[in-house]
Amino acid sequence: MSEHGGEAAQPPRTSIPRSRLADYADLAGVSSGAADGMDGQPREPQPRGEAEPPAPPPPADPVLDGPEVAARKRSFGALLGEFRRTPVLVPLGEGPGPDDERGMLTADLNGIRFILAFTDEQALARYARERGAYQREWTYQTVLGARLLDVAVPAAGVPCGVALDCADGPDGMVFPPVMGIVPDEVAVDADEHTEGSA
Repeated sequence: MSEHGGEAAQPPRTSIPRSRLADYADLAGVSSGAADGMDGQPREPQPRGEAEPPAPPPPADPVLDGPEVAARKRSFGALLGEFRRTPVLVPLGEGPGPDDERGMLTADLNGIRFILAFTDEQALARYARERGAYQREWTYQTVLGARLLDVAVPAAGVPCGVALDCADGPDGMVFPPVMGIVPDEVAVDADEHTEGSA
């Protein structure tokens, strides 16, 4: 992970996302031939005026639709809501100039930029100690979590999220740049959702 406050190049896309329609077809067992029925046999032509019976819904995926996943989604939604309502500390990057001209401290990981935020001064001190920069003075701003996600992330100009208390291991939290967390227009999965709704 590299820290900086400058611009980062747009990460290359490594794969083209599949259409959600293709996923539903796979789950329902529909063959690739448009003239085939659900069982792979040719379809009988439907008389005009009669609607074709609706296809059965795809079977539930126990891994993706199970109660454990639903509980985790609810838990994450509650954490996200709490983060949006909470003021957090955002250190300013090192560099010359007055505080109001210095950018927020960020780190890049796998082509994604993360704004580093901390719940309190103790969490920031743990980060400073981990970085071997405990002795230097840390200047920070207090920013509402919602403002970070809704304003600072889009202003980054590159795929960007927020890392909260990143020196605290499993007690930290990452808010990646995906739909439902950051504005749709800057979410890295926006294209996938647009194609899937077609």
